[in-house]
Amino acid sequence: MNMPLHQSVRIARYLVAQKLKRREKFPLIVELEPLFACNLGCPGCGKIQHPASVLKQRMPVEQAVAAIEECGAPMVSIAGGEPLMHPDIDTMVNELVRRKKYVFLCTNAALLRKKIDKLDLRPSKYFAFAMHVDGLRERHDAAVDKEGVFDEVVEAVREVKRRGFRVTTNTTVFNTDTPASVIEVLDYLNDDLEVDEMMISPAYAYEKAPDQEHFLGVEETRELFRKAFAGGNRSRWRLNHSPLFLDFLEGKVDFGCTAWGVPSYSLFGWQRPCYLMSDGYAETYRELVETTEWEKYGRGRDPRCANCMAHCGYEPTSVLATMGSLKESLRAARGL
Repeated sequence: MNMPLHQSVRIARYLVAQKLKRREKFPLIVELEPLFACNLGCPGCGKIQHPASVLKQRMPVEQAVAAIEECGAPMVSIAGGEPLMHPDIDTMVNELVRRKKYVFLCTNAALLRKKIDKLDLRPSKYFAFAMHVDGLRERHDAAVDKEGVFDEVVEAVREVKRRGFRVTTNTTVFNTDTPASVIEVLDYLNDDLEVDEMMISPAYAYEKAPDQEHFLGVEETRELFRKAFAGGNRSRWRLNHSPLFLDFLEGKVDFGCTAWGVPSYSLFGWQRPCYLMSDGYAETYRELVETTEWEKYGRGRDPRCANCMAHCGYEPTSVLATMGSLKESLRAARGL
C-alpha cells in the first residue's frame, strides 16, 4: 500500500482498538454523499436518475459531521453527485479535517479549476482531492459522455499539486477495457502526472445506470487484472490497495463481502447494505449495523451481488485479513 505512514499507523491503531473493544462490525471509511446532483451524465452511473426535487437537495454541514462523529470512522470519502456543486463543501471538509478525519474529496474535476480560488481549502496531511480518471483521453471522455473532460482533469491535477495538495485518483474499469488500456492509464497517472495514490475497481452494475451492457463479470474481471498486473506492474504503481485486495481482483484469493466497513451516508440516511444497492435506510450507523441482514448479501447470496468485486465490499475484508496475519502485514508494508 502507498498510504502515508502517519495514516497507516492511525488506521492500524484504530483497528486494534476495535478488536480490543470486541466490535465485530465497524466503519473503516464512510462514503458521504451530501448531494446527488452532478454536472456530468456518466452512462455507467445511476445517481442523477433521482427526481429533480431530490437533486436540488444539499445536506447541511452539521448533519454530515454528526453522522461521521456518530459512527467514529477515521476516514471519509465525500462523493455524490459532484461535491463541488455543494455550496458549503469547503466548510464540510474543514470541519472534518479539524476533527483529524482523513478526508478524500471525490470529484470529476471538471469544475475544480473554476472553483479552487473560491474554496477555503488548504493543503493538509488529512486532506486529498480524489479525481476520477477512467482511462486516457478517448476512453475517459467516453466514460463521462463529454469531450474535453480528460484534458480538464489533467490540468486540474497539475494545478492543485502546484498548490501543494495531495491528489489521489479513482479508475473504474468496464468490459470495454483491456489489460493494455489499464496499464496505459496507470502508467500515465503514476509516471507522468505523478499522483500520490491510485485506486482501481471494476464497475458495479447500477440498476438505474443508462448503460447496462458494459459491466464486467467475475471471470472477466479476474482475467483483466491478472493480465494487467503481470510482470510486476502492481508493485511499481502507487496503488492505494492492500496486496490481498489486488490478489482478490486477480482471482488468487476470494473473500466475503463486508459492506459495513465502507458504509454510505446520504440525504436519505445510512444506506442498506452499501452505496451500490438501496434496500432501505437507517437513521444511525448503529441501527444500520444491528438491523441489516448482512448474511443475505454477497456473491452466491443475492443475485445483484453476482458480479460485484467492488472495493466497498471487499477491500475492508482484505484489510481485516491483512491485520490478522503477520505475513500479510509485512507484505503490505513492503507494497508487494
